[in-house]
Amino acid sequence: MPHSFGTRARTRHMFAKKFRQHGPIHLSQYLLKVKVGDYVDIFADPSVHKGMPHKFYHGRTGIVFNVTKSAIGVRVNKLVNGRIIEKRIHVRIEHVRKSKCQKEILQRKVDNEAAKAEAAKTGVQVNLKRTPKLPKAGYFLSAAGNDDEITTIQPLPFSDLV
Repeated sequence: MPHSFGTRARTRHMFAKKFRQHGPIHLSQYLLKVKVGDYVDIFADPSVHKGMPHKFYHGRTGIVFNVTKSAIGVRVNKLVNGRIIEKRIHVRIEHVRKSKCQKEILQRKVDNEAAKAEAAKTGVQVNLKRTPKLPKAGYFLSAAGNDDEITTIQPLPFSDLV
């Protein structure tokens, strides 16, 4: 049998609802507040065929550039022949979720502003830069029987027993 190359080819699990999650969409999905510049995740809802994005865009994050009465325009990056192209697609609101990708960044920004205000009030210099996880601090392990004695452990010198 010849191979199929349709627009919904190889989407058996991608465009299927989860177990016990079938049925109509909640009304809150239609009342989702979306503004230009918001980050959204494109997540195709298989129960609504109108305005469904292509399977490539399923699970991608983009930025809203246009809002209409039933759909939104989203800018998404796509890798094409080794270069990244910004694609502009329109997707119905049922196939979009608010993204949480900026949540941590915005929270860090709020925390930094609070730390700067506190530093200005107290006059203490504060470091706002993120630091990588440092290695654990060294310590001495006490032996089971000896309380004050420290045992030095050294490797044995190599000896070839041929």
